[in-house]
Amino acid sequence: MTKPGGKRSLPPPKTGRGEITRRKILDAAKRDIGRKGFGEASVSTITAEAGVGQGTFYIYFRSKEDVMRELVQHMGRQLRQFLTEATAGATTRLEAEKLGLRAFIQFVRKDPDLYRVVEESQFVDATIYRNYYTEFAKGYRAALAAAEQRGELRPGKADGHTEVRAWMLMGIAVFLGQRYGLWEPKAPLDSVVDTAMDMITQGLFK
Repeated sequence: MTKPGGKRSLPPPKTGRGEITRRKILDAAKRDIGRKGFGEASVSTITAEAGVGQGTFYIYFRSKEDVMRELVQHMGRQLRQFLTEATAGATTRLEAEKLGLRAFIQFVRKDPDLYRVVEESQFVDATIYRNYYTEFAKGYRAALAAAEQRGELRPGKADGHTEVRAWMLMGIAVFLGQRYGLWEPKAPLDSVVDTAMDMITQGLFK
């Protein structure tokens, strides 16, 4: 099995017990890297956090970098599933945007360590970091294009406008998640989301 970026991963555990151990290591790495940063975390601190020996680590992962890549992919899967469930009841694209933005900030507040791991990954493996956002943008772009076809969005005026819109909206979410998910997690979520949605729908200029 080859991971994004051309790195070959070790085969998955063959037993349920092995999968539980692998998951323990990943969870420990998420906490260790998320709280201390990639540079300060090590295989020894990760295994100490997980309560397993260093030799056990190498049964499941080749390196600390390997663990980080796995965590970034895991967050991508988790977040997409979380947002899909959060926006399932939306009847319009506008409602989906509002529900999705709220859910994203809530996700960051719920699991800040995992979010920090993703941000750290850009300095460790730029390919996995880029793939994380590129994969997310694919689904976002498709959803916006479908909404435009339904007449819910104003048609764009330039080639590739749906791609640009997807990345702009993602950028809004990423930085609001950083500010109000990581730095100020007790800030009133309603006012943050309402202000963002007002700008998205009305723009900045009269």
